[in-house]
Amino acid sequence: MRLDDLDPTDNARDWGSGGGGGGGFGLLGFLPLLLGRGLGCGGIALLGVVALVYFAMSGGGGLLGGSGGTQTGQRQGQTQGAAKACDTADELFACRVMTSTEQVWSEVFAEHGQRYKPATINFFQNAVQSACGQASSAVGPFYCPGDQGVFLDTGFFQELDRQFGARGDFARAYVVGHEVGHHIQNLEGTSTRVSQAQGRASRAEGNRLSVLLELQADCYAGVWAKRSGRLEPGDIEEGMTAANAIGDDTLQRRGQGEVVPDSFTHGTSAQRKQWLQRGLETGDPAACDTFNARI
Repeated sequence: MRLDDLDPTDNARDWGSGGGGGGGFGLLGFLPLLLGRGLGCGGIALLGVVALVYFAMSGGGGLLGGSGGTQTGQRQGQTQGAAKACDTADELFACRVMTSTEQVWSEVFAEHGQRYKPATINFFQNAVQSACGQASSAVGPFYCPGDQGVFLDTGFFQELDRQFGARGDFARAYVVGHEVGHHIQNLEGTSTRVSQAQGRASRAEGNRLSVLLELQADCYAGVWAKRSGRLEPGDIEEGMTAANAIGDDTLQRRGQGEVVPDSFTHGTSAQRKQWLQRGLETGDPAACDTFNARI
């Protein structure tokens, strides 16, 4: 993916080890199934479940109507303790991805007569405190609506390569793009609507809604990548490899030797690839309506 000509985003913080700042690419739902450090990739949105609970109490908005609520007060004063961000190779890469997402989503929102409010990318090591609570690196990358922030321990990039066999720059960019997809859902008000519906639903139905939310974020990642104009030969294959590696069925089969569909919270490998591909093919957020599609 061609990103070297981009300046890193200004919307970045580095909280260091155990700093303050959590749903997203995290694997909270699979931690009991996995040995050692959690396989963060599978949760591309599990902290989404935690974050949705928080978000239900904080309001919402929309891309096509309304505006996302902002909650910055509880983070003010902590920024002074943050280290310099975007100063390592992995952080710089992620910061350039964020710049690209800001450019693309600003254009999309402008097409609908709205102004895009960028997410902040928060780097951390080992653990971080966010408006969604305390989170360790084991949950993987995640998005917290209360902070309007993406949270990333860049060590996950190496984990993505070694444990999932998902190599290449677009595999990594897809992780960030997916989390920004959750930010779009936050601004749209989709997150709060899903949270409210989950509060009235059975556990199985709540999981199904979580899957739809995650697949939409995958599609939004594809929309961003398509519209960025920065894809290079081989990038799409890298993204598909990553999406395939983090499907619920693949992770469960790997972690516990069997698949339990009612417990899925992110979608199967085939579904994740399908919706990432849809975004990549169309470049149209309207094509990402998982909630009214047959899945």
